[in-house]
Amino acid sequence: MYTWEEIEKFVNHCGACPLGRTRNHPVMGRGDRKSRLMLVAEAPGAQEDLAGVPFVGPSGKVLDELLALAGIRREEIYITNILKCHPPGNRDPLDQEKEACIPYLKWETYLLKPRIIVCLGRVAAQRLISPDYRITREHGTWVERKGCSLTAVYHPSALLRDPARLEVARKDFRAIGEKLRRLEAAEP
Repeated sequence: MYTWEEIEKFVNHCGACPLGRTRNHPVMGRGDRKSRLMLVAEAPGAQEDLAGVPFVGPSGKVLDELLALAGIRREEIYITNILKCHPPGNRDPLDQEKEACIPYLKWETYLLKPRIIVCLGRVAAQRLISPDYRITREHGTWVERKGCSLTAVYHPSALLRDPARLEVARKDFRAIGEKLRRLEAAEP
């Protein structure tokens, strides 16, 4: 079993795919390592690559607003990506890149033991929920696996490109907040 520090060291020195040579900074997950809620996106963007922190910049602001609406503070949750390095041109991650990074996500999940996993966007949902997941049809629906509830919502950057979907995202985040509160109330 690895520790958080060991996983971070592995990520910092990873060369399992070509992205390790083009990144500025790897982006390890951040947040409360005892949280019951884990958010998983596809990959760091350009600003995250520069900062080495997930969800900074405009998409981070959208995420913070949605979390606040749900009654959740960023400090109370854990946010990560499938990929730990930024794909050039913000392209979708390649299958080989996802496969190279998925062990890190598995270890993060193992150590965190979340009860709720929220996939931010189609790519994360297709990797974690179902390969044929359709975000426009299935967002906000829940799947139960091994004592964990999984759902997917629109990625905050998608909401910046298409603000018409913002109200749907608000509804999905309110439901996530309610589910988290019910879960916390039921636990000793």
